[in-house]
Amino acid sequence: MTENIDPNATAPAVDPATDLAALQARLAAAEQQVSALRDQNLRTVAEMDNVRKRAEREIATGLKYGADRVLGDLLAVIDSLELGLKAAASPEATAKSIGEGLGLTHKQLLSFFEKHGVKVVDPAGQPFNPELHEAVSAVESADVAPNHVVAVMQKGYRLHERLLRPAMVMVARAPAGAAS
Repeated sequence: MTENIDPNATAPAVDPATDLAALQARLAAAEQQVSALRDQNLRTVAEMDNVRKRAEREIATGLKYGADRVLGDLLAVIDSLELGLKAAASPEATAKSIGEGLGLTHKQLLSFFEKHGVKVVDPAGQPFNPELHEAVSAVESADVAPNHVVAVMQKGYRLHERLLRPAMVMVARAPAGAAS
């Protein structure tokens, strides 16, 4: 497509002074906008740096003192153990009274664990689960179904859904002469 250009047409009148003033005004406005954006950017960077530093301080404080509530609750168990040791040293102490005191302290410790999300893994009689149990040995048993826990050597523990320690168990296997 060809354009028809009139060779006799004159270009519109352009006043260079007006154009230069308009361009200078636009340039000044753009420079002012750039300056404002640069200042805003510097403030944002400084604020983000302050937020990062504050978060780092809070994390450090949390790591340093985060266990204080848990440990404060554990002090009652220590107090109970100290009282038991003092009572055991007295001439009136009997094996029965010491055993009862230990039982109460054990119960107090289990209550502490439960309060803080620790659950005991005691799989006696349950099917063997390699995610929760560590098989120490396998024994032939006619009384317990194969691949079930016969005995718990050491209980396991979970913190919420995370395994702290697997239960160490003995697993049943079918007697040698039994049909599979």
